[in-house]
Amino acid sequence: MKKVVLFGECMIELKQTGNSNTVPVQMQQGFAGDVFNAAVYLTRCFNDIDIQLFTALGRDDYSNNMKDYLKAENVGTDLILTSEDKIPGLYSIQTDSSGERSFTYWRNDAAARYTMELLTDDIIEKLKQSDMFVFSGISLAVIKPELRERFWQLIAQLKQAGVEIVFDPNYRPRLWADTTETKTQYELALQASDYVLPGIEDFEVLYGLSTFEDVADFCKPYNIQELVIKDGPNGVLIIQQQSSEKNDNQPTQQFINIEPVKTVIDTTSAGDSFNGVYLGARLSDLTVEQAVSKAAKTAGFVIQHPGAIVEKSIFHQFTKTL
Repeated sequence: MKKVVLFGECMIELKQTGNSNTVPVQMQQGFAGDVFNAAVYLTRCFNDIDIQLFTALGRDDYSNNMKDYLKAENVGTDLILTSEDKIPGLYSIQTDSSGERSFTYWRNDAAARYTMELLTDDIIEKLKQSDMFVFSGISLAVIKPELRERFWQLIAQLKQAGVEIVFDPNYRPRLWADTTETKTQYELALQASDYVLPGIEDFEVLYGLSTFEDVADFCKPYNIQELVIKDGPNGVLIIQQQSSEKNDNQPTQQFINIEPVKTVIDTTSAGDSFNGVYLGARLSDLTVEQAVSKAAKTAGFVIQHPGAIVEKSIFHQFTKTL
């Protein structure tokens, strides 16, 4: 069985329900986070892959409930570390009439920020046994700056053990001290990763790159094994490095069109669901065309529903159409 580890933060989610004009506003509590969302959609679509979340939680009731929720979604908790004095982060989400969302966060001292401090040799050995290790720009931002060197040491250990490294840039400016810090960390990530799944929007805000060609040219020096450049309904460009056995060694490019969704309710987990299903498909030996088709169809379904995670029974009916 293939094993995927996703590293990052799972938070307590508060989302608005009912009439936004009422005071106080009614909120519904759940759990979410970019790699957490990707893990849930990955396992819902590919239940023959061992999926583990690597993070840190506390000893509080919310942390325990979060673990129970993960288990109910068939996401493993064997790699969740425990802080004795920290608790999970929290965020609230507001969605406008076009489905675009805005967030307010309370996460500056969340347990996940100390994951590298809590890391043990035993956990490192378990991480080395995975086939794929996934992290995001948010995962990087959440790590305490003084602990990031430990993270890159871990990445080097995993690469040496043959684990494939996956990076989703997922840029959130407010999580970083400045763009210089961000670019330093992102360029380390690009150098280390076998798969990179950027949205053009991420690179436009950070680097001023606004086209598929711009992003492809920027990433070219890193010789990324599989570069998946996404631009929402405008399509996906995939660039793959050829194996060394081939004579020309020129990367291949494939552009795949996406059928736009007519009714958008909430874009919270569009990229996360795409990433989870795409990686699951590739680990299951599907072609890039098949992987993009499944991933885009899933993302299109997800954004027609409120919140990061579509209700399980509703999503199960959808999977029959994949």
